[in-house]
Amino acid sequence: MTFTRLFRMFLLTCALAVVLGACSPKAGESAQPASPPASGTGTNGGSQSPDKPADGGAGTPGTTSPVTGSPAPGEAAGGSAQKPPAAVKMDRITAMRLADAKSGWVGGDGWIARTDDGGATWTKPYSVKGIVHQLFALNGQDVWAVVGAEGAAADAKKVERSLLVSKDGGSSWTAAGTVPNAGFLHFVAKEEAYSANAKTTDGGKTWTTLPVPEELAVDPYFHDAANGWAVALEKDMIVVKRTTDGGKTWQDVMSRKTVSQVTGGSIRSAGAEDAWVELIGESGMTQTSYSLFHTTDGGKTWQTVLANSTAGAGPAPGFPIDHSDGPKNGGNKPGPLYVVNPQVAFMGGQCMACDKPNTIGWTTDGGKTWVNGETAFTGYGEQLLAISDAHNGWWICTDNAEPAVMYTTADGGKTWKKAHTFEKPSPQS
Repeated sequence: MTFTRLFRMFLLTCALAVVLGACSPKAGESAQPASPPASGTGTNGGSQSPDKPADGGAGTPGTTSPVTGSPAPGEAAGGSAQKPPAAVKMDRITAMRLADAKSGWVGGDGWIARTDDGGATWTKPYSVKGIVHQLFALNGQDVWAVVGAEGAAADAKKVERSLLVSKDGGSSWTAAGTVPNAGFLHFVAKEEAYSANAKTTDGGKTWTTLPVPEELAVDPYFHDAANGWAVALEKDMIVVKRTTDGGKTWQDVMSRKTVSQVTGGSIRSAGAEDAWVELIGESGMTQTSYSLFHTTDGGKTWQTVLANSTAGAGPAPGFPIDHSDGPKNGGNKPGPLYVVNPQVAFMGGQCMACDKPNTIGWTTDGGKTWVNGETAFTGYGEQLLAISDAHNGWWICTDNAEPAVMYTTADGGKTWKKAHTFEKPSPQS
């Protein structure tokens, strides 16, 4: 190669270096991208289509989902870069529901998850805004969640809670409406549901108020559009009432004189003629008195299922001052009641002064006899109970400082097997 040709190549290289230097950013400056990053990446187990909002409803593509409450990974609500949201922690368990013996959901403070192997493994938790107060399912696909604030700050009797619905077994959730009270929510069809004396026929978008008696002791319960139950206090009498015309008229079906104040309770029904009425009385010395009654013939006859009078809290509601005998559940305060059918019901019991506070009992003959299980578990928080049939059920014992533990039974409560230990709860502010 000649000297002239080498000299020309040298000049061309120098000229190219000058041009590139003029186009490069100066020291301390950053280059700007030609266009902003694409949005549309969703949370909760997958990516969202860029032309569809994360909640599946009306909205601007790429905006924050009202269901998840979390921006897309790597984006803030306004589109500026930030760290991805922290993983959802499955710690504070507040609700549970079964689809069958192996499949079901649990919910907590800001999340819902599903299992299909009896609690051994769980899907990635779906993030929601608020506390999951209730879960209800018609089957393995159609499931609802009541979500709202917590405790006194929410004024539980008056606060309007959000209603979410999933039609794919919990893989995705959309806003369905609201729930106007803190009653037990139960759907009888995909669009028809009841919560205390509120009724919806459009899946929760709107609610109507059903007429109920005055001076109610517990939340009323409507089994369907016609049949409902209520407990009223009339002087020193506890009066159970029934309606068969949607609340237009009510008939007295049981009256019991009581010396104990009714402080709470619940009503459940496993048929148009069936009702289980739990009445919670007074508390004292870490003890709470309570009673449970059952009818299968529309209130014509009643079975006393439980009469847990205690030394510290006095007689169970509906019983005299010196009452001490009768069928009893374990522990000295009531746990959750779960009615399976007109013959089978389970109920937890708690002894907060015991090393293993959580016990459970059941009936398989409509309340004529009651069996107290021999199992006892640790945990000083609330119990959660979900039963799929006379043999299979789930039981979660929680604690404010230790992880909640889920147990399962396949022999009607005689034995319980540890299925899952959840995460240790974070300290509450």
